[in-house]
Amino acid sequence: MPNKIILKNKVSNFNRKISIPGDKSISIRWVLISSLASGVSKAKNLLMSDDVLAAIKSIKKLGVKVVNKKGVCKIYGVGVNGYKYKKNIVINAKNSGTLGRLISGILIDTPFPIKIVGDKSLSKRDFKRITKPLSKFGASFRLRNNYNLPLIVRGSQKLKSISFFEDKGSAQCKSSVIFGGIKADGKTIIKAKKSRNHTELLFKHLKLPIKLKKNQKFDLIEINKVNKINPINYSIPSDISSGAFFIALTALSKNSQIIIKNVNVNPTRTGVIVILKKMGVKISLLNKKIYKGEQIADILVKSPSSLKSINCPTKFNSEAIDEFLIIFLIAAKAKGISIFKDLDELNKKESPRLKWGSKILKMMGVKVITTKNSIKIFGNPELKIDKRIEIQKYLKDHRVFMTSVIAALSFGGEWHIHDRDSIKSSFPSFLKIIKSLKNAKKEKFN
Repeated sequence: MPNKIILKNKVSNFNRKISIPGDKSISIRWVLISSLASGVSKAKNLLMSDDVLAAIKSIKKLGVKVVNKKGVCKIYGVGVNGYKYKKNIVINAKNSGTLGRLISGILIDTPFPIKIVGDKSLSKRDFKRITKPLSKFGASFRLRNNYNLPLIVRGSQKLKSISFFEDKGSAQCKSSVIFGGIKADGKTIIKAKKSRNHTELLFKHLKLPIKLKKNQKFDLIEINKVNKINPINYSIPSDISSGAFFIALTALSKNSQIIIKNVNVNPTRTGVIVILKKMGVKISLLNKKIYKGEQIADILVKSPSSLKSINCPTKFNSEAIDEFLIIFLIAAKAKGISIFKDLDELNKKESPRLKWGSKILKMMGVKVITTKNSIKIFGNPELKIDKRIEIQKYLKDHRVFMTSVIAALSFGGEWHIHDRDSIKSSFPSFLKIIKSLKNAKKEKFN
């Protein structure tokens, strides 16, 4: 099968209910925590993407049994200190920053050096941001160029607690240190800029020795050494980051409506909803409930009659960091000039996403002005595309691929989008769901 798709036809109006796969952030955290539990944990709707499969393969290398049958994944946890460390273990995190960074925190007691590698994209990302605090526990790390994978971790049997100030709004850095803290003597204290809090909520649900205190800008987290983790059975809610592409498609379509079922609407993840509502998108949360500490709801989206520009408050940045590419698409069709600032972290993802967001918009004929950390988008409510656009050489960033698909279906033109296999890292069924929408079936995904 050719590794690109060609899109030529816009999607017209639709009215659908859809279900999307499990949340990637929670899926990876569940895999790692379950491997450290004492007993068997079970999960339904676990995301079977390359990133999560890499997490499962990693814990298997550390002596953990995993059985996945008939939609249920069972992990036979070996206990907090039960990993079978051997010489010459190599952990391949593939494209997953979450896996690469979080498992680094867990491995700080390894008696043998363990090598962590990743794909071309992950190998360009900054890992010093986690090795610097983790080394304070007593472990040692070696990185290529002092920043990048491959990483070699050498653990310590005399781990001491630390204090850490996480000032980037990175849930991966914060969680890495939390995982390190469960193996260190004493109390580890983390002052963290606000970011997604799935690790803390899972720890709190499991009644682990974690204390959380929030103020306006930062969270204060205290974690003590953990001796035992109970197994956790989990029905993984759907991923709002995946659902955001269908929210955007509805917002950019006429006379359309979609309901996305059973989505994780954790407030640290719903910046995209807040921002798009301010831009005029009609979004409602239905059937809200709390499940194992997480907020879950069905998301109802109705296409608006018009879209408004926004001077986006930077306080929403961390809550929408994975969704800005599709937010930029909404801004392209909004009336007026939209401004997004302080987006340094966007260029430290799977690809330099701020640069790619600007590049895609320029290909579409949208006027943009960018700096190293901001973008100004001059919206055009009448925007239509009638030319060929080629999307390639983007480090196989799954969100660049999916954003390009939404742009093609919303604005028209002939789009040649390469590296369709990029979606395997987070949303393997993305194109299947796209095809299921009315009139999208006419497309040739070749």
